[in-house]
Formats: sequence, C-alpha cells, structure tokens
Amino acid sequence: MASENTRNSSLAALSLGAIGVVYGDIGTSPLYTIKEIFGEHTGILLTTPNILGAISSVFWALMLVVTLKYVILVLRADNRGEGGIMALAALAISSATENKKRKGTLLLIGAIGAALFYGDSIITPAISVLSAVEGLQIAAPSLAEYVIPISMGILIALFSLQSFGTNTVGKLFGPIIMIWFTVLGIVGISHIIQNPAILAALNPVYAFDFLVARGAGVMLAFGTIVLAVTGAEALYADMGHFGKPAIRLAWSVLVLPGLALNYFGQGALLLANPAAVENPFYLSFPEPLMIPAVILATIATIIASQAVISGAFSITQQAMQLGLLPRMRIIHTSPNEAGQIYLPFINWLLMTAVLIAILTFGSSSGLASAYGIAVTGTMLITSILTFYVIRYKWHYPLWLSVSATGFFILIDLVLFVSCSIKFFSGGWFPVALGIVLLVMMWTWKQGRELLMDRMRADEPRLDEFVKLLSTQDLPKVPRTAVFMVSDAQMAPQALLHNLKHNHVIHQCNLIVTVVFEDIPWVKPEDRLISNKVGEGFWQIIIHYGFMDRPNIPRELANCALSGVDIDPFTTSYFVSRETIVPSSKGVMPKWRDALFSTMSRNAGSVVNYFRIPSNSVIELGSRINL
Repeated sequence: MASENTRNSSLAALSLGAIGVVYGDIGTSPLYTIKEIFGEHTGILLTTPNILGAISSVFWALMLVVTLKYVILVLRADNRGEGGIMALAALAISSATENKKRKGTLLLIGAIGAALFYGDSIITPAISVLSAVEGLQIAAPSLAEYVIPISMGILIALFSLQSFGTNTVGKLFGPIIMIWFTVLGIVGISHIIQNPAILAALNPVYAFDFLVARGAGVMLAFGTIVLAVTGAEALYADMGHFGKPAIRLAWSVLVLPGLALNYFGQGALLLANPAAVENPFYLSFPEPLMIPAVILATIATIIASQAVISGAFSITQQAMQLGLLPRMRIIHTSPNEAGQIYLPFINWLLMTAVLIAILTFGSSSGLASAYGIAVTGTMLITSILTFYVIRYKWHYPLWLSVSATGFFILIDLVLFVSCSIKFFSGGWFPVALGIVLLVMMWTWKQGRELLMDRMRADEPRLDEFVKLLSTQDLPKVPRTAVFMVSDAQMAPQALLHNLKHNHVIHQCNLIVTVVFEDIPWVKPEDRLISNKVGEGFWQIIIHYGFMDRPNIPRELANCALSGVDIDPFTTSYFVSRETIVPSSKGVMPKWRDALFSTMSRNAGSVVNYFRIPSNSVIELGSRINL
C-alpha cells in the first residue's frame, strides 16, 4: 500500500510538472487562435454558421491531432522513455537493420524535423508573450508603446531562469497553469450558459461544412486553425522529462476540458456580440477583471515558452549523441530525472533569436504569419517516422500501419501546405532558420565521416601495430595510458605521436572507443566490452545511449582487467585534437569544409564531455586535409 501511495504521489507530482512545462504552449493558444481565424487576411465573415464551423473545427483539431495522434498513438512510440523527433528518428533507424541507405534517409528526415523544431522554439515564446502583453493595449491603449520592451524583458528573465532546471521551473509554474486552465474553463462556461446554442459545434458536420464553404480559401482557414494545436510536438519532445502517464493524465483531466470550454465560450461570446472579434479572449472577461486577466495570461505565456525551450534542450542532446551536432556543455539539473538538462549555449542562442524575431515582426499577428510552417512540418515528419516505427520496428501488418498513420499524414500534409501559403508574409523565417540548421547538422555529420576516413587512411590497424611493437625493444613507462579513439580497429594518432616524439610506451595501454547507440539508455552490464590485443594492450569499447551521461574514468574504474591498475594518480589520458585544413579538391565544397573546420574548433572539449580529469590529460594535435 505504501509503495502504491508513493507511486500515486510521484505521478501526481510529475503531472503537476507536466502541466507547468508541457502544456503551457498549447494552453495559451486561445489567446490568438479565434482572433486570427476571423482576421481580415482570411476573409471569413462573422456569421453564425461560420462561428459554429470555426469552433467545431478547432475542437475536432484538438481531438484528432492532439488527443488521437499524439496522446494516444505517438506517445506509444517512445524510445525507452524518451520522446521527440530525434528519439523517434533513432527508433525508426534501429528498424532499418543493415540497410544503410534507408538509415541515412531516416536520419536526414529526423534532422529536418529537428531543424524545424528549433524554428518552433523561437517563434512560440515570441508569439505567446507578445499576444499576452498586447492585452495591455485593450485595457490601457496608452501603454501600447511599451508592449515590445515589456515582452523582451519578460523573455530575458525566463531564459535566465533555465539554469535552475525543468523540475524547479515545473514546480513553480505547475500551480499557476492549473489556475490558468481552471480560469479558461470557468470563463468559457459563463458564456456557454448565456448562449448554449454554441454547443451545436460539437457536431463535426459544422466543421466539415465550414471548411467546404471556404472553397479556394480553405487553406487560409487551415492555416489559422492549426494555431490551436501548436504545442503538440512539444508535448512529445518533453516526454523524457515527465513520462507518458503524467502527460496523458494532465491532458485528460485538466488541459483538454479547459481548452475546449474556453473555445466554446469565445464562440458563444461572438454569437452574442460580434464586435468582440477584435480580441475575443480578453473581451470574454468582465471589464474589472481585464488587468488581472492580462497579468495571468502574461504569466501563462511565459510558462508556455518553457515547453519548447526544454524540448530544444532534449533534442540538442539527442542530436549530439547521434552525430549531428558537435559536443556542447550539458548540465543535468535533477539527480532523479536524467532527462532534465540545461544547455547554456543553446539557451542564450535561443534567447537572442527570440528577441530578434520580436523586433523583426513587431506583433503577435505578424508572428502568426511566420508560425505554422515549422510546427506542421515537424508534425508531418513525426507522422512519417511513426509509420516506419509501427511497420518495421513493431512489425505490424502494412494495412494496419497505413491505417494508423495515413490519416494523420494526410491531415498534417494539408496543414503544412496551408501554412506554406504564408511563406512570403513571414513563413520564410522558420524555413530559413531550418535550412541553416540543417546545413550545419549535415555538414557536421558528413565532415566527421570524412575526417574518420582520412584518419583511417593514415593509421595502421591496431592488431598489426601491436604485433610490430612486440618486436621492438622500447622503454616502458610504469603507468597506465588511456587513448581515446573513434575507430576501435585503428591505432590511435596520439599513440603514434607519442612514440614518434618520446620513443617510449606505457606498461598498460587502454585503447578506448565510445559508441553511442540509437537507444536512450544502455544497461550497466552491457556497457563495457574489453579485449586483450597484445602484451600491455587492451581494446575497450564503451556503449552509451543517447541520453546517458558519459563518464570514462568511472567506467574504467569499474572494469576488472587482469594486470591493469586504473589508479587516478598513475593514469594518463591521451587525446587527439585534429586541426582541419579545408581543401579545394575535397568531397564537400570548400565553404562547407570551412564551416566544418569552424564547428570543430568551437566544439566542446572531449575532456569535459567524457568527464576526464583535466590534470591527467595529454593532448596531441595533428593537421588533416579534407
């Protein structure tokens, strides 16, 4: 009974955190969705059939895209507890077995999805906070000129809080967002009671008729309806922070009811007072409560930004482990939840990009044009990768795999095309950003592969080199040397340099290779494989998942090798540092060689990444032409 109570208590705590972090994004969509649907750019008239049809479309978008696709289906496709586009791509890649072409294609698809998710991570905080602070213009028009400065100040404060960790932020924000969803529901109910005719929008026929009636303008309608489901991808990306049971519980009990009631309430308000279309969210509050509503909405939108920020941290870590990004400093902010991390470089880079977006577009309506392409593009890729997982990883029949995902792929495709119409009015922003990030990721991946090929061409095989050394009478230093190498079959560059310049070898030589698997975690008993390749030489391969925390000294201390003493005071770690020299005759264009060289120079230290004691490191460099 005690253990069951503990589990229930833990689930409740995680659900509270999930409400505060995961659902802040989608929870603030009522601020601008209905206003944008009836905006001048859509040409949708404010008639009773259109109001019923718009509310019906939003409600069924929540039911089909968020509830059915993400909460029920996609959350099942977790990679050992981890979610997000890169974890899903890794799961799909693992189903490709030895098909290298399919693996490469799936990795590219995942990289595109990750690049688009970063676009979402920039636009969501900007549009959410701006849309809330713009409420000041309604309550006090004289404050209009302060909207942008206040919004920027709020976002700077939010990004400054990130170092305290998702768990701390979630506990702080969870109760506030609970109040937010409760207020959404209460305000919605108050208007539904006054005009219950809006409940007819529960009938999906109204949504169908509304969309059909749009004719050629249906894509414009879809492009605004999609605003109601933005945040669904962050829901999946943050699964590793809180777990699927907590995310599902929070959605079913609080989030969905609060959202649905508020959208129906805004519809009821418009039926009674069409003039409220100026801002149906804020005008649904009684005038004395307008300022408190602005304050609460502002706090809620600050929290909304947290979902995509923490999701960006998770995706960055996964991309690093999968070889798509260089090493960066990672700070684990929770001793209990390994998925709760903070990346300082990504944090400040996102903040800079968000502030630039606010200054560039200037209003939530301007950002609404840029919104959508990144979100729907990532959603479409998620559906495609889910098909691969269901068909080739879970081995379900083709008809069932197509049935489970085909409908969602069609919906996502329609939403993506509809948002693409807004390309020249702001949609270019996330696309341009995504292209830049994709080029960087693919340049890093291809550059590392070329670098490894060049190094293999100049290095002898380890077993042959050890045999050659056994015939030489070289002085031996009574210490243990650890050589970090990327290819376990080849002799380390650092070992070759040490022999060339110092003409000695160590008594014990450990050739260590780290392999990152396409799973989040590797069991401790499966982590280390050792093999003696000759007198005084051991080949050690350490396996990590893409969510594991690498720690080479700890793994070596736990391994039992006969005749090897892993004493921190008598162990030296040899690390190679390659200087990339771009070549005009390389495989990649010279500008990509230069980009890879720059990324390589600025990559995080392998010493810090693998937690190697800095006072035990000997770094040897070499110049390599690409």
